[in-house]
Amino acid sequence: MGTIPRRSITGLRQFVDLEQQRAWMEDDAQLPDAGERAESLEQRFKYVVRFQKLLARPQAEDVLEILGIYGATCIPIPRRTERHYWSVSCLPSTSDKPLARVNASWMELFTLYADGEGIRARFIVHLSDFTADRSLAQEQVDESFLEHCVTTPEDIGCFFPRGADIFGINVRGAASIRKFLATRQAVRAIRRFNLTHMNRGRNAYQASHCYSLADHMLVD
Repeated sequence: MGTIPRRSITGLRQFVDLEQQRAWMEDDAQLPDAGERAESLEQRFKYVVRFQKLLARPQAEDVLEILGIYGATCIPIPRRTERHYWSVSCLPSTSDKPLARVNASWMELFTLYADGEGIRARFIVHLSDFTADRSLAQEQVDESFLEHCVTTPEDIGCFFPRGADIFGINVRGAASIRKFLATRQAVRAIRRFNLTHMNRGRNAYQASHCYSLADHMLVD
C-alpha cells in the first residue's frame, strides 16, 4: 500500500488494512509507522505552560511513565496518526479536572487523574470484551478477571457509560495501572476499542493536543 492516503477510505484504513490491524490487535505484528512526526510549533507552544504546571505536580513522574506505556502499547502507528487521529490533552479544562486525557474521533479513550499524591486511570473499552459470555449484558461482567488485572482487588472499579457496547474501568494506583497495561487480554481489549474509534475518521480534539506530553508517548 502506498504512503499517500486513499481519500475514499477513512480512518486508519488509509494507512493499514483491516487484516494488519487485527494482527496488531492480537500482538502478532508490528505496524509500519512514520519515521518522523509532522509537528506544529504553534500548537506545541500553546500548551507549554500547562505542561510545566503538570511537571510541578507530585504525580508528574507517574503520569509521564504511564502515558509512555499507553502510547507504546495501545496506539497503532502513533507517529503517522498523531493529533489527526488521536490526541493527548494536558490538564484539560473539564469539570472532572484530569491530569491528562487521550482521545480519538469524538471519544475519550484513556484519562489520568490525581488521587491524593498518586494517580488513578479511567479506561473506556468495549463491554463485550469484559463479559464472561462476550455478550452486552452488564451483569455478565467478569469481575474475577478484572481483579486479576490489578495488584489488589480494591484498585479496580467499573461503570457503564451510555452506549450498547461501552464499558468504563477505573484503576487506582500506578502499580495497578502498570499491571493492567501488562495484561495481554486487557491490552487486546484496549486496542480493539482504540481501533474502532480511530477508524471512524479524524480526531475532533486536535486543537487540544499537547506535543510536550505526546513526546513521552512516542519514545522509542
